[in-house]
Amino acid sequence: MLIEPAPPQSPSDSTSSTGAVDPKAPPPRVERDAERAKKRDFSRYRPDFERERSGFRHLGHLKRLSPYVVRYRFMLSASIGGFLLGRVLDAMVPLYMMEAIDSLADENIEPNVVVPAVMMLILVVVRFGVLVWSRGVLRRMAVAVSYDLRKRVFDHTQIQGAPFFGRYSTGDLMSRSINDISMIRQVVSWGAPNVIVFLFAILVGVYFMMTLSPALTFWVILPLPFVAIVGFLLSRGMFPYYREQQEGMATVTAFTQENLNGIRTIQAMAEEEEEVRRFNEVSTHYAQMVYRATRYNGYVNLVMPLLTSVSPVIILFYGGALVLNGELSVGTFIAFFSYMMMVTMPVRWIGMSLAMFTGSAAGAQRIFEVLDYEVDVKDEPSDDLPEAIAGRVTFTNLTFRYSSAKDDVLSDISLDVAPGETVAILGRVGSGKSTLLKSVVRLIDTPQGGVRIDGDDVRSFPLKRLREIATLVPQDPFLFSETLRVNLTYDDPSRADERIWEAADAAALTSAISDFKDGLETAVGERGITLSGGQKQRATLARGLIREAPILLLDDCFSAVDTETEERILSGLSRLRVGKTTMLISHRVSTARHADRIVVLDEGRIVEAGTHEELLAAGGYYSNLEAVQSNQDEDQARREGLLKSLSAGAQS
Repeated sequence: MLIEPAPPQSPSDSTSSTGAVDPKAPPPRVERDAERAKKRDFSRYRPDFERERSGFRHLGHLKRLSPYVVRYRFMLSASIGGFLLGRVLDAMVPLYMMEAIDSLADENIEPNVVVPAVMMLILVVVRFGVLVWSRGVLRRMAVAVSYDLRKRVFDHTQIQGAPFFGRYSTGDLMSRSINDISMIRQVVSWGAPNVIVFLFAILVGVYFMMTLSPALTFWVILPLPFVAIVGFLLSRGMFPYYREQQEGMATVTAFTQENLNGIRTIQAMAEEEEEVRRFNEVSTHYAQMVYRATRYNGYVNLVMPLLTSVSPVIILFYGGALVLNGELSVGTFIAFFSYMMMVTMPVRWIGMSLAMFTGSAAGAQRIFEVLDYEVDVKDEPSDDLPEAIAGRVTFTNLTFRYSSAKDDVLSDISLDVAPGETVAILGRVGSGKSTLLKSVVRLIDTPQGGVRIDGDDVRSFPLKRLREIATLVPQDPFLFSETLRVNLTYDDPSRADERIWEAADAAALTSAISDFKDGLETAVGERGITLSGGQKQRATLARGLIREAPILLLDDCFSAVDTETEERILSGLSRLRVGKTTMLISHRVSTARHADRIVVLDEGRIVEAGTHEELLAAGGYYSNLEAVQSNQDEDQARREGLLKSLSAGAQS
């Protein structure tokens, strides 16, 4: 491949007229990309745990699967019983083979081949049928266990709050729910039952070997304990390898999910090549973890068969000598060899079995890390609650701080919202407005007595009923990859079209729906990607309005709409929300002025409260905000002065 030389740079590009390098000139692209790569922090995509040896304490994570296995104990017992019967049938075959061979090798015995051959055929056919049935039952049980476990993980994530999802990314949760549970299914469907079958096979094999030749049996099983000990010692290093492999898979899944969610931003900033490079790094790290685990497992599986080859050698030399001396018949020698294989094969598979157990133990540990996470908001309802809700919301000395924050987000908030009242909440970014609304529906762990609805603490309401009483329309609009109809009637798909259109009209969405070819049956795509920002915002607003809840909480739901559309929405709200309580967050005076009362928050405290006219007369934050946003000529000079002061403050 030919590489074209870079064109010569003009003196103005990177050098001065004297030939000196200009320090202000941008570095070449290769150097710039290398510098960017150095500054990238990939630690969040890599596992963060201390490397340690495996040992039996890590296999103890599998004990926590026992409730799921016990649930299907009859299926498990029937399956294991079938496997044990199959081993007994296996043990019968060498006896008929010994009878047939001895009848041919010994002149004193009448040749007898047909009966042993027929019996061996019957045993093999019956064994085949029993094992097929047993494996089918065991696999169905394993699928059922993995289904129950995956369902529990999903159910557990549904009730978690923001701290949980801040700790576990979506990709990580997906990896745990798919890959780790698949590892667990392997040990349920193959590993655990085979331990019992292997032990039974060893006992059966040793029993028949003892009946044929006790002396030869002693020498054959003598090295097996040493082989087993070596297998256990080698397995001690498996756990961290499998743990790192599964963590690596989780990082690849998390990176891919995050990348695809932000694909529009990546393309808009022309960072496709950079994202490919980053993906190469995290996927290469995962490939290295898989290679290390596979290499170690391959080493174990290579050593174990080598060690177990001692027993066949003993049989060939010592057993062959017994045959030549006439102390052992040829048929007995061959049958003994078959029983020896029945004993040594489970020992030979110790490495593979322990690899499966350690991999499943790592998966179980990661699954139960999620399941052990305590719910931030606990549902502890009271039995004495009113059926009818008027809609009064009372905040009493409400103070709240996030676990990761140094200061209170809300400080001593006291506010009484009367039934049917509309209250607008304004304030700077980070003043606690969204947190205040979240406290009503307990998306945060509201302190005891901090928030009440009709005099009853919100903590005493069942969470489901509380969120039916108070509907929160969040700031970030989210739509499912379904039709508009499904999104608008999300909580109750049986709603009549009349109510759907009524809510859509109040949210100023009817014209947009009419423009779509399929109307309400229009598929909006993943996260509503086919809709504009304003359309998504109005769709989520309609989804909240259609519930007709006594309390409606709107978290800045008009930020993506123009002034004319905003006026139509406010008119629809006033029409639909007659006699119902509404609390809305806004950064626009044009929105707040329609409210019955306006509350201004600053640094988590209420600094102003009153009607539009009262706050204008007070000359505080609200009055200044109204002046900045006003288009009236008489406020032009005041607005320019405020903008200059804000600019000067930012520069200082």
